[in-house]
Amino acid sequence: MKVIATNKKARFDYEILETFEAGIVLTGPEVKSVKAGQISIKEAFATVKGEEVFLTNAHISPYKQATNVNQEPTRSRKLLLKKSEISSLIGKSKTQGLTLIPIKVYLKRGFVKVEIGLGRGKKKHDKRETIKRKDIKRDVQRELRTKERD
Repeated sequence: MKVIATNKKARFDYEILETFEAGIVLTGPEVKSVKAGQISIKEAFATVKGEEVFLTNAHISPYKQATNVNQEPTRSRKLLLKKSEISSLIGKSKTQGLTLIPIKVYLKRGFVKVEIGLGRGKKKHDKRETIKRKDIKRDVQRELRTKERD
């Protein structure tokens, strides 16, 4: 599994409750561009339309060696999930007010996969608490390293 892109702000801004692995429908030049690492999912999100899930606002740069068949960089792309997963996503996102956020894009046996998370937005005080925990963890690691040197 080769990770191509990650959304670092997803775990900071959202409390991820559940994750799903989804395939993504791409054209040929888009696949080459993604494999070259030319994808950004920082501002992307997933939406449910009818019985299908779409990845919206993910930016895939046009592949330079392709002819004039390049697609729009931020178009909506269909995500491939099982029907049971889609129905659970529809139920949870509507009743509990949860959001679908792409967490990372990776290659698995040559296929481009997207890990999407079902998350609830964090409040400002929750984000501060997360920062405090990271600072404490960093300080502890620093202390342990200095004690090992002595």
